Amino acid sequence: MTYRITKTEDQWRAALSPERYRVCREGRTEPPFSGRYYAFKGSGLYRCGCCGEPLFASTAKFDSGTGWPSFWEPITPDALVSQDDFRDGMHRIEVRCRACGAHLGHVFPDGPPPTGLRYCINSIALEFEPQAPESSQSVKD
Repeated sequence: MTYRITKTEDQWRAALSPERYRVCREGRTEPPFSGRYYAFKGSGLYRCGCCGEPLFASTAKFDSGTGWPSFWEPITPDALVSQDDFRDGMHRIEVRCRACGAHLGHVFPDGPPPTGLRYCINSIALEFEPQAPESSQSVKD
């Protein structure tokens, strides 16, 4: 697959922390219950930690009990790409950022309604953007 945002491995290495590079560019997984977003409950938008593309809304996040942030759907149907992953001696469906190809995590068919899916995502692959507070306008008489 060709991604819209491309960099050399040296450029990615220079742009990302060693841990983010290991997970997002080498396809590794952070330990469960170690990431900053697995129990996070803020309202807003989760973006790709490598390129900033929007990936998930906080309204689609749920507590799966797995130790990783879990979502039942991406922000748009085309925000992610998926592919078979046979690493570590098992078959899983890997999900990547459609814009830059960053490894995000995996999707499983054991999530809640309405989709029945569980996008199990590494915290280190995400950046959170808080929802802007609603502006209140005062009405002048």
